[in-house]
Amino acid sequence: MSNLGLLGLGVLLVIVTMSVIFVIGRRVGNYSYVDIGWSGNFALLALLYCTLADGEPARRWLIGLMYGLWSVRLAWHLGRRVIGHPEEGRYVELRRKWGLRGEAAFHRRMYRFYLIQAALNVILAWPLFMAATNPRAQLLTLEWAGAALWAVALIGETIADRQLDRFKADPSHQGQVCDQGLWAWSRHPNYFFEWLIWVAYALFALDSPNGWWAWISPTLILYFVLRVTGIPATEAQALRTRGDEYRRYQRTTSAFVPWFPKSAPKELLHGRN
Repeated sequence: MSNLGLLGLGVLLVIVTMSVIFVIGRRVGNYSYVDIGWSGNFALLALLYCTLADGEPARRWLIGLMYGLWSVRLAWHLGRRVIGHPEEGRYVELRRKWGLRGEAAFHRRMYRFYLIQAALNVILAWPLFMAATNPRAQLLTLEWAGAALWAVALIGETIADRQLDRFKADPSHQGQVCDQGLWAWSRHPNYFFEWLIWVAYALFALDSPNGWWAWISPTLILYFVLRVTGIPATEAQALRTRGDEYRRYQRTTSAFVPWFPKSAPKELLHGRN
């Protein structure tokens, strides 16, 4: 199959997947399902590209494994948080804003939102596509470095997610701000390590033909995290629900890159490990 044909098949795949997820989300009244579809689509694209691309098999299956494992882990994590739970605050707010013109208009706009996420899937999978179609016969040190960075970042993101889950599961922490573990060093360590994962993908694909285009993925991710749907939306919701406690956290803790807190974390103040 030609590279153009493979890319077109990838576009069709994510559109169909997102359309199905949209129908499910509408029926259950929870549009948070878009997050599961978005994250899971990368595993589908990895399987598609690695199976049908004509690049060096070792390279395309290694980058496919990197995308696939991250995608499945994130989809599983989001699925546990979304399925069977109320719609997340971000989408409740969108429902309020976009529903002013009526329910039908809201659903149409939300479907367009789902299709935008599908387009982002294809764009952000560009390093995967480039590496999977790269005909060079031997894996380079740069690609192994990208794989190593990916492993470190995935471990960091997993630790951050588990620390937050454990904090929320403790009834004594109801309504409190998680400022323990990695969350004492960054208000969003999960976003930071996720961005590093995209840097790793770009690094892996850098030696591919026109490899500099791979940097579009971490650049877009950084923009969305810092300016659009990541930190701004998450912190707006936190301020609505936790108020002054979260404002204190903002004053003492780095927003993105892990760094020394301006005051001692609670676990140190109280002698906890």
